[in-house]
Amino acid sequence: MAVMDTTVMIADGAVQGRRGRGGRKGTIAWKGIPFAAPPVGPRRWRGPEPVVGWPGVLDCDDYGNAPVQDKLFTARGAGRFQPRHEDCLTLNVFMPETVSAAPRPVMVFNYGGAYILGGTSTPIYDGAYLARSRDVIVVTVNYRVGPLGFLDLSDYSTPERRFESNLGLRDMVAGLEWVQRNIAAFGGDPDRVTVFGESAGGSAAITLLSTPAAAGLFAGAISQSPAPDLVVEKENAQVFADEFVRLLIDPTRRAGAERTEPPLDPEVVARIVDEASGMDLVRAGNKLLGFARAAQLSDPMPFAPTIDGDYLPQRPNHAARDGNTHPVPLMIGHNKDEGELFARFWNILPDATQAFVGVDDPEIQIEVQALYPGTRDHVRLAADATFWIPTQMFAADHSKRAPTYVYRYDYAPAALNLTGIGATHATDLFAVFGIYRDPIGAGLAAAGSWASTRRITATVQSHWTWFARKGVPSPSWPRYTVDDRQVMILDDPPRVVADPDGGRRNAWERVHMAVSG
Repeated sequence: MAVMDTTVMIADGAVQGRRGRGGRKGTIAWKGIPFAAPPVGPRRWRGPEPVVGWPGVLDCDDYGNAPVQDKLFTARGAGRFQPRHEDCLTLNVFMPETVSAAPRPVMVFNYGGAYILGGTSTPIYDGAYLARSRDVIVVTVNYRVGPLGFLDLSDYSTPERRFESNLGLRDMVAGLEWVQRNIAAFGGDPDRVTVFGESAGGSAAITLLSTPAAAGLFAGAISQSPAPDLVVEKENAQVFADEFVRLLIDPTRRAGAERTEPPLDPEVVARIVDEASGMDLVRAGNKLLGFARAAQLSDPMPFAPTIDGDYLPQRPNHAARDGNTHPVPLMIGHNKDEGELFARFWNILPDATQAFVGVDDPEIQIEVQALYPGTRDHVRLAADATFWIPTQMFAADHSKRAPTYVYRYDYAPAALNLTGIGATHATDLFAVFGIYRDPIGAGLAAAGSWASTRRITATVQSHWTWFARKGVPSPSWPRYTVDDRQVMILDDPPRVVADPDGGRRNAWERVHMAVSG
């Protein structure tokens, strides 16, 4: 078969990629392609603007800068960290090196990290293995995180200084627009684009389904372990923005959610947030996370897409309920043991009691809590409230709008089962990206699970990429409807189960009905 040239002409200029070596042999990767102008200087706090084209050939042999965040989260290996900078709006294209007779399906990935950390250079997001094994094109997109991506300062806009909301979400849309303009040059099919992501990236997938500006930019969505309620209502966004600026002014500040001080002068806000360094913003953002936990607002995380009534008109679950999501096929699901990762390594899940705020009937709360009698069931309760039940509700509502396929990821290699971590949050990524054969995943596979990790990788990659090709994950995977609630259990071997944990689902739906009235 003919081998593709590593130099490709796109709308903004020529880009030079690199052929894969070793385990990535048979692929080409273009890393660090700019898809928008650097969001620095006057473009800080603004939506992405068109990239300025370049003369000659742009060498795209390494990832671009990671978004500004704590250094720890940019690790690429032992003692190796990706440089951080506000100039971070780049993406990466991975594909088989052979020329295809027909355009290849395209899978566009948004990373997780609770919208406060992450970047495409994280080793687990290497798209080469998935692209080669399943003959697809994988695109991974950097988007702004933390204050620079998800703090809504728009109420402080003036004619001289405008602030825009939902910058990280706008970055994702700009990445999809880049794909529509350019992916054909790589042999990709712009009419067969699937957006997918895990954790905050999974939340982003269903948020994009609810974002008017994303209409027509993708033909399907895969949402892995989303937290559908990871958004911020406008009134809470206003509190967070006010407190954030005051923390920049006085990092020693201690205050509650009540706004007892005079409103901030927009000119003062502009000066403060424009003069602060990127790491000043990160440090203030970390303090704001503590404020949000203590403030007990209805939205516990300050950095997330804002329901601004404009760019994002509704919460994703409300958009699905009202029939306002984009009518494209959806795969969506969660991991069986989501909460163990957070309980052991990163305690950011909202307290389980927050799920019952607004429930006046004590019998409903008692009914739900009785379903979690074990000593560690408080972990599962918090994870179910954050991930599982809102995901089930989104799937049920979107299924009335477009074909929907629901899964539960149960597989865990022996090493994780022995520790009790099991199929926890993010472990599905090892199978999706084929990382069990990479050095960072081989240790888990080698500890008694070499054959089963090969099988689960084949199962998951087959479903993900067949969905990208055809809009259905498999002939053996039935559509999810509210009448039968057929769920694919992704394990070794996989199986289909009708309404798993239906008793818990019914109890949680009573909670949501009580809260929504």
